[in-house]
Amino acid sequence: MTIEKPIGLSRLLEEYEPGDRVVIDINPSQQKGIPHRRYQGRVGIVKEVRRRSLIVGINLSPRKEKVLIVRLDHVVPLRA
Repeated sequence: MTIEKPIGLSRLLEEYEPGDRVVIDINPSQQKGIPHRRYQGRVGIVKEVRRRSLIVGINLSPRKEKVLIVRLDHVVPLRA
């Protein structure tokens, strides 16, 4: 059995803007606003910033895009 570390405060205070690229990283200790597990590790583009969540667009295929509403606990900025 593994014990989950609490996420850092700096991860929650990260500023996002439309057009930023983010990685969906599901935090199992927070149940609200959790995306489906099939999107774990996917890279998306921020479409809209809300108070506690982000609207993220994910390309599933060249013609199909999925739009997710994800809380800030479940995203990490893409560091490339």
